[in-house]
Amino acid sequence: MGESTLQDQDTEQTPLLPDSERPQQSEPTAAKKAARWVAQNAVTVFMSTLILTLILGLCLFFGLHAPSKTLNAKVCLTPACVHASSEILYNLSPEYKNIDPCTNFEELVCGGWDERHDLRPDQGDAFTGTIMVEASQMLLRHILEAPYPDGSKHSSFSPAQLLAPLSSVDEQNFDKLRDAYDACMDEDTIKKDGLKPLMELLHQVVDLFPVTESNLGKPITSADSKSLSETLYLLLEYEISALVSVGAGADDKDPDTVVVQASQPYRIGLPAKDYYEDKAVVKTYQDMLEETIELIHPANAAAHGTWMKSTGLRNTATGDSKHYAKEVVEFEKKLSAATPDAADQNDVTKYYNPMSLEDADKLTPQIHLANIINSLSPSNVKTERLIVMSPSYMSNLTDIVSSTPKDVLQTYLLWKTVQKYASVIEADELKPYSRFMNKLQGKDPESTPERWRTCVNHVDGGLGWILSRFFVEKAFSEKAKIFGDQIVSDIKEMFIEKLKATKWMDESVIELAIEKVHKIVQKIGYPTKSPNIMDPSSLHDYYQSVNITPSTFFKNSLSMSKFDVAKEWSSLGKPVDRDEWGMTVPTVNAYYNPPGNEIVFPAGIMQFPVFDVEVPQYLSYGAFGSVSGHELSHAFDSTGRHYDQNGNYTDWWTNSTVEGFTERAECFVDQYAKYTVPGPDEKPIHINGKLTLGENIADAGGVSAAFAAWKKRTAETPNEDLPGLDHFSQDQLFFVSYANWWCGKSRKETAINRIYTDPHAPKWARILGTMANSRDFAESFQCKKKEPTCELW
Repeated sequence: MGESTLQDQDTEQTPLLPDSERPQQSEPTAAKKAARWVAQNAVTVFMSTLILTLILGLCLFFGLHAPSKTLNAKVCLTPACVHASSEILYNLSPEYKNIDPCTNFEELVCGGWDERHDLRPDQGDAFTGTIMVEASQMLLRHILEAPYPDGSKHSSFSPAQLLAPLSSVDEQNFDKLRDAYDACMDEDTIKKDGLKPLMELLHQVVDLFPVTESNLGKPITSADSKSLSETLYLLLEYEISALVSVGAGADDKDPDTVVVQASQPYRIGLPAKDYYEDKAVVKTYQDMLEETIELIHPANAAAHGTWMKSTGLRNTATGDSKHYAKEVVEFEKKLSAATPDAADQNDVTKYYNPMSLEDADKLTPQIHLANIINSLSPSNVKTERLIVMSPSYMSNLTDIVSSTPKDVLQTYLLWKTVQKYASVIEADELKPYSRFMNKLQGKDPESTPERWRTCVNHVDGGLGWILSRFFVEKAFSEKAKIFGDQIVSDIKEMFIEKLKATKWMDESVIELAIEKVHKIVQKIGYPTKSPNIMDPSSLHDYYQSVNITPSTFFKNSLSMSKFDVAKEWSSLGKPVDRDEWGMTVPTVNAYYNPPGNEIVFPAGIMQFPVFDVEVPQYLSYGAFGSVSGHELSHAFDSTGRHYDQNGNYTDWWTNSTVEGFTERAECFVDQYAKYTVPGPDEKPIHINGKLTLGENIADAGGVSAAFAAWKKRTAETPNEDLPGLDHFSQDQLFFVSYANWWCGKSRKETAINRIYTDPHAPKWARILGTMANSRDFAESFQCKKKEPTCELW
């Protein structure tokens, strides 16, 4: 399609008719007669010519200002522009010229994408961002599988242009990356080890929380509380949250202070509490757990006997696996019922519950929360206060644990350990679990990602800042960083203008909101502090405690987990480090951090087709600019609005402003709740308008601010057109670029999972809903209905 369209454009430059069909000149006598007639009718000819000239002028004027034309714009024919144009053309529906953009913009922009992209057996869904992720993964694979680049192969944008001692440290850092990657890729050794590394960890759990014949089937007593808290502490050290989850982070009401936070586990067992209401899913889950319990015991009889004596599982041959599978699932159901709904878990007005450690400890007397927190905290720090994110869960947990047999509780703790580390074990005993998780997402039950993808992700998760240093050298530039800063700065400027024009906010609130925008910290590309990824010594020191060898994949994983936990808890007793980033550089994502009042854009998202310094700016403003505006809009969404210009969680809005916001926010809740996906029984499941509210507000605000920013820029420096896309104006291509970012497809089961757990609406709804909320979109495409469905800014 791209080639034929380009050829058609060339054809338009040729004469309308060939030379053989052009009219020939008249005879001299005829010319003289015509001249004589003109002389006799000069006034008539002059007036007719004048009228014809005016008509042609008006036609030319309106032709140049029609939606499909851009005044005096040149066509960009550089390789980057041709590439960008072909990407859009391939993604467009083949029938894009016949589709009404005002009613089905997602099909218009993404119809071709759907036809040309199939999901791999191991994928539950994919979109343009997934393609970007896989491009980054491929680049990282090439880095990790190549030798350390010598000086001649380093770009100028590299810390390797260094003195010899620092260059040596840089190479040591690279070797650490390679060792971690090679250990993950050594599938022969991993398969040979089988369950053994995991069994060693399970035995640690059993040793700390043993079950004897005397307490089989009986609830724990006060004498068991110490061992239970020690076991939970061990699990938390390895990033396993069972029964409770505790961590350290910025205090919402004192954002420069680190505080302890306690909550329900991020995940009980199944990926979302909604699944416990689905009898078919629960039955399959329980059957899988029964099979896993039967398979997971040591193979030889002597080891099996020892294992049985120290666990509540006893002799699985007599049907105890069925008993324990059923009891664990029933236990999980109780925990799930006590867990707040997903929307409430993201609501700061409900999860910010400060209390003394002494009072919090009284909520869960069997767990000794104070002992766990003091064990995780630095030795020189005494915790006296924490944030309990769900007091009702904690108090309910007391009743649930008190009424649960100790052997069932132990089995649950073992199961949580298996779930956490199943992905780093290659053993047939864990196949039932991987099959179950694949089926739950609609994937091929036997599918696994390509090993190198798993290992790239493993290295990024454990040594991400070292990997970031090598990614930046290959995939980013100073020019890109400057352009990214420009876009974000432009967005901030335009958002301020929109705040000034807002009618439902009181003037006093608008002034503070403008101050908040001015104070938003923008982090672009990569960090230069905490750690400075361009300083090899800084990276070396940062990861010094992570023990990596090229032959011990499981131990490497444990060391990475322990490092992450220790790093988090080491922040206690110190001011919040505002230089830290929450995402590594290759990450294709971005975020707004309310207590830090910062927006962060890793270099991973600043890649083609979302961001490109070499193409007309309406493409980058349409995609990356809208992402930037999205993150900035989070500062004033249903969560961000509760934080002032300094990141303090406080009531800084007047009552009338809150009322105006609430009324308009409810429109978004209702709008998105009308969108549905097919449920397991083919009955529609509605998008959770409350859960997705913040993201939907941010999408609308982001596009609005980005379009205004681009219009101001292009008024100063006009953009070129793209070849083959003369059907669209540049204004329209801004929105095509926005929607192109969200083109994707999903398996039915994955779509359901995301409805339950994801605060973002489905990708297609982020196109349709956001365009329905854009006045600029309606005007650009000359839609009959110009008024947005919902609007805040």
